[in-house]
Parts: sequence; structure tokens; C-alpha cells
Amino acid sequence: MISYEPLWATMKRKNATTYTLRNKGNPYNISGSTIEQIKNNKPISTTTIDGICKILDCSVADIIEFVPD
Repeated sequence: MISYEPLWATMKRKNATTYTLRNKGNPYNISGSTIEQIKNNKPISTTTIDGICKILDCSVADIIEFVPD
């Protein structure tokens, strides 16, 4: 299973909020529905992961991790 727990830790470390993802990443803004998908550990696209990395200036490992079932 893919977990987004690293994202929340990265956001806290960088003093970012979901508002940051939605409004501060132009042209990579993340939609509210996508943020809800992340909150519910639902799949998101690699394009979205790329956008989050650009907004937060971080790597993929700072956003997602694989957790065996």
C-alpha cells in the first residue's frame, strides 16, 4: 500500500498547508479533490506527485512510501 504519511511530515517541516498545495504552486496547484484523495490514501497520478515535489521542493520519498500489507 502507498502511504502519504511522509507528505504530512514534509509539509509540517516546511511550514506548508493544504492551502499551499492548492494556491501557492502555480502552475502546479493541487485540486481540493486530489487533496481529499491523498487524505484517504487513494491513488494519485505521477503528474500530481511531480507537482507536489515542485511545490515543496522535495523528493518523491518525502511524499510517499510503500508499506507492505
